[in-house]
Amino acid sequence: MMLYMTFRSLHFLAILGLAGALLIENIAIKPNISAEDVRNLAKVDAVYTVSIASVFFFGLILWLWVGKPSAFYSANPLYWTKIGMFSVLAILSLFSKRFFNKFRNTFEEKITVPKLVVLILRAQLSLLATIPLLAFLVARGIGLTM
Repeated sequence: MMLYMTFRSLHFLAILGLAGALLIENIAIKPNISAEDVRNLAKVDAVYTVSIASVFFFGLILWLWVGKPSAFYSANPLYWTKIGMFSVLAILSLFSKRFFNKFRNTFEEKITVPKLVVLILRAQLSLLATIPLLAFLVARGIGLTM
């Protein structure tokens, strides 16, 4: 029980870090940003990357080793929908990461942010808002066909 609570807490803290970093990125991104903004956003994106890896790692531990049996989750299509959405969230983050890293060391005064980067950041925020609802449903066994 103590092990479960430890990993559940770590998983939740990583989710908060992920959400906070993504929110900061969405608030700070504008059509034109300064080189300093890009450097700061690259740092925030690094926090996002560590957080998303931690969410995955601690979630994997919760799924396979502690807590409810893995079959409880594995048999639920809503769980796989949540995992799919999380995977899309992680893959989409590569686009903004590439942009921030590309301009991290620039000396340009103003950098034009591609509309696709802004759109992807907004899409990530939408995905992140949906995943907790699925997690809530899965934890209560909704979606299981027993």
